[in-house]
Amino acid sequence: MEDPFEAAIFVIDKPAGPTSFKMVSAVKRALGLKKVGHAGTLDPFATGLLIICAGRPATRLISKMMDGQKEYLATLCLGIETDTFDHEGAIVQRSPVGDLKAEEIEKCLVTFRGAQLQIPPIYSALKHQGKPLYHYARQGISIVKEPRPVFIETLERSDNGHDLSADDAQLSVRIVCSKGTYIRSLAHDIGRSLGCGAHLVQLRRVRSGCFTLHNSVPGGELLLPDARQRLLAKALSVDDLRNLL
Repeated sequence: MEDPFEAAIFVIDKPAGPTSFKMVSAVKRALGLKKVGHAGTLDPFATGLLIICAGRPATRLISKMMDGQKEYLATLCLGIETDTFDHEGAIVQRSPVGDLKAEEIEKCLVTFRGAQLQIPPIYSALKHQGKPLYHYARQGISIVKEPRPVFIETLERSDNGHDLSADDAQLSVRIVCSKGTYIRSLAHDIGRSLGCGAHLVQLRRVRSGCFTLHNSVPGGELLLPDARQRLLAKALSVDDLRNLL
């Protein structure tokens, strides 16, 4: 007979491909619970930290868990812009990258550090009249939201800091930012600032508030027959979470 289960919090290391909703559904199946939600979505192509709360005592704390800083590792492809600002969208413009000196790249990154206003991408889950923006964008309707205040504490290169050219046109960065920051928009804006355009090709979330990938459950394990046992072995109780918050 399975042990009774009321509520817990799980840190999932989401693989590229499935949606955050699919990860939530997999946890529902494994635990046999209906009340399950996540504290901050990840795009399907993104990987990394996804906090999933199971049971009403845990889901009540989701809003508190979403307030903390986020940390990402991102890779930008320079010279190509897409309508979604990532590699899953349609290409809308190509521009020569030329030779970008490391000093020039650093001067660009400096301008995106600190407090600023950011326009959310038209392909996002942000709601407009009760529907996500991507619902309208897929119908060719562009809904532009007002710029929103965000804060980027850290924006630094995570590659070897070398010069870039058309033959090596990928820029890797580490970002520590406030809740509500769109990394796809940041990638797009960096590309515009460099004069060649850019889109996001890789994104990995490694921290959200007090949560890291330490002791996380690999997303692929949620599909295994013993997924329940694997989850419960790494569960965080509601009391433990309240102490952290």
